[in-house]
Amino acid sequence: MQTELHEACVLHRRSYRESSLLVELFSAKHGRVGAVAKGVTRRGNPLAALLQPFRPLLAAWSTRRSELVTLAQVEAAGEPFVFSGRTALCAFYLNELLLRALPRNDAHPELFARYRAALGRLAAEPAAAEPTLRIFEKHLLQTAGYGVILDSDADTARPVEPERLYRYVPGHGPTAVRDGGAAPEAGIAISGATLLALNREQLTAPLHRAEAKRLLRVLLRLHLGDKPLHSRAWFDEY
Repeated sequence: MQTELHEACVLHRRSYRESSLLVELFSAKHGRVGAVAKGVTRRGNPLAALLQPFRPLLAAWSTRRSELVTLAQVEAAGEPFVFSGRTALCAFYLNELLLRALPRNDAHPELFARYRAALGRLAAEPAAAEPTLRIFEKHLLQTAGYGVILDSDADTARPVEPERLYRYVPGHGPTAVRDGGAAPEAGIAISGATLLALNREQLTAPLHRAEAKRLLRVLLRLHLGDKPLHSRAWFDEY
């Protein structure tokens, strides 16, 4: 029996059999964990109310005998993050990214900390939702092994210059468009100023946010595949 309590958050939950839940947890020490919460939807069981997305938890589970573990203990580890309107969609988008990008049982403690920080910023600063999402996407790609080069030219190794235009080729990096030369057709057009702003995680200008969004969406699609994200469809309908 796993008796140690671990920091965790619920990414997704759904009904299972008559009175149980299947829960996808994201834990600091164990990464994404699939768990069965037995009997929690029976009347009078307080755990169903705890096992909600965006609530900091401490959880313990049984030793793994299959792909799923069985939850043994769950405690609140703080007040839930509260969102409304479009900010709630942003929070669900973070959860869906983690579900799609991370394999089970692969620990990423730094990404867990960044996820919790992103939820906190979304709740406290709804107006900062766009840069919060872009910065988290960048860290998710880096965690998944996609080195996102933002500060140097991939061909020459020279530092990125803010006044230059670049073409970012996935799997290679940014290449400066040379003065007087034909612009390469491959890659995503992006300014050096945006590359540096994303590298510094200071996406204050509308142009920088728009260009960073376009770049990261392409890079995420290469990693996640072409299957649409449900949360993006919700954005379009909102």
